[in-house]
Amino acid sequence: MSKLAVKDRFLDLSDYGRSPAVWIATKLKNTSFTPIHVTCLFGICGLIAVYFIYAEQYIFAGIFLVLKSILDAADGELSRLKNTPSHSGRYLDSIFDIILNFLFVLTIYCVVDIHIIWALLAFISIQIQGTLYNYYYVILRTRSPGSDTTSKIFENKAPIALPRETQKSVDILFRIFYILYGFFDKIVCLLDPQAYKVKTFPNWFMTFVSAYGLGFQLLIMAIMLPLGWIEYILPFFVFYNVFLVIIVMIRRYVIPA
Repeated sequence: MSKLAVKDRFLDLSDYGRSPAVWIATKLKNTSFTPIHVTCLFGICGLIAVYFIYAEQYIFAGIFLVLKSILDAADGELSRLKNTPSHSGRYLDSIFDIILNFLFVLTIYCVVDIHIIWALLAFISIQIQGTLYNYYYVILRTRSPGSDTTSKIFENKAPIALPRETQKSVDILFRIFYILYGFFDKIVCLLDPQAYKVKTFPNWFMTFVSAYGLGFQLLIMAIMLPLGWIEYILPFFVFYNVFLVIIVMIRRYVIPA
């Protein structure tokens, strides 16, 4: 089930795990498994990937990075199939993502002989890149009729709890989410403060931006690891920022608000 109306769907390079995610969600639809359970499973897969990176078992690390991405999509699919949207689940998903991203970068830094500045810059780069993709994607979703509405363009305050979740849990998870992501959200908004005024984004543009989606970032890691290019992963994501300028310039001058 897509988060977007048919006319707004695009080739999402970061969403390669959608088909297996739908299959998993379909199998779990009539079970006691909840989307939160699936979110916890992708967190476990991420930790297993961390272990295999540290153990220098890079093929297995790559497999679990891809599996993490698939399960990351499956929790949302299960939520839509069961019609149980929740702010708590979305915030927990994002919190797990940023913690795992930090652990991936930290583990790679521990394994390779590289200056810590590369690890810091790589982590910041990965988060800004992913935040830019999410920024444009959420804007598109808010303009797309009948699309998922649990995500907001600007996350400045805790939303009202939905059925099957408590306001206290939403408030706590939102605070954690804001502490972890607020800095990156502000940077992206400064880069393109007028983007929210755009009525829609062309499909080709969103496909280009999706190269910054977390799923595609992890796929890059999953490919580079077994190829023996682990020492290049952190510098790669730093230099990958070159497309930030191109994307923002295209948005400003080709797709004006």
